[in-house]
Amino acid sequence: MSEEGTITIAIVDDETLIVQLLEDYFKKVDSVQVIMKAYNGKEFIDQLKETDQHPDIVLLDLRMKEMDGIETTTYLREHYPEIKIIVMSSHYMSSFMGYMLKTGVNAFIPKEISPDFLTNVIHSVKQHGYYFSEEHVEVMRTQIAPKVPKPKLTQQEILSEREMEILKLICQQFTSQEIADKLFIARRTVEGHKGNLLLKTAVKNTAGLVIYAIQNQLIDPDELVIN
Repeated sequence: MSEEGTITIAIVDDETLIVQLLEDYFKKVDSVQVIMKAYNGKEFIDQLKETDQHPDIVLLDLRMKEMDGIETTTYLREHYPEIKIIVMSSHYMSSFMGYMLKTGVNAFIPKEISPDFLTNVIHSVKQHGYYFSEEHVEVMRTQIAPKVPKPKLTQQEILSEREMEILKLICQQFTSQEIADKLFIARRTVEGHKGNLLLKTAVKNTAGLVIYAIQNQLIDPDELVIN
């Protein structure tokens, strides 16, 4: 993982030019360092198995000939859950948003965005655990919530008042340290509550918590803080 102040990333894309252009661009960005690159999901996973230096974030193409972005995401969520995933695709469609977030990605963006914008997305995912644009919030409002049945929770699975409080602050993009300061508790206490939230809701990451909160009408999409 990265040293203080530097976000380490991997680039996984079957287009050699894209990989090279991104690598060249990030050489000029002090806060982001490319430590790994691969041309399909299998190659990337093979590299992960051979080193202890794993990236904070992977920029992942969706359509690749050998182990595509969805297959790679599924594997990473099971074996390397600490790696955050930004799917960048030339096949981007807003209608895919709900599905992609449910698979465990932290952001889903079109490949046509500018490098500066991509850098902002990387920082948002590193700091908050996810990136949502206004378009993403609209998709969640109109597609995710209405079409997914509300889970039937047992008494043991109901969120505590403190967990609800932390969940709402997560949805508003407060970091763990900011939540700790706001609630006058230790950061490790916040992380403990977040871990309990992930277990109780059976989601895979922070983006999943946001979706859960919307699906169960625990937060209005209009209350989400977006970049």
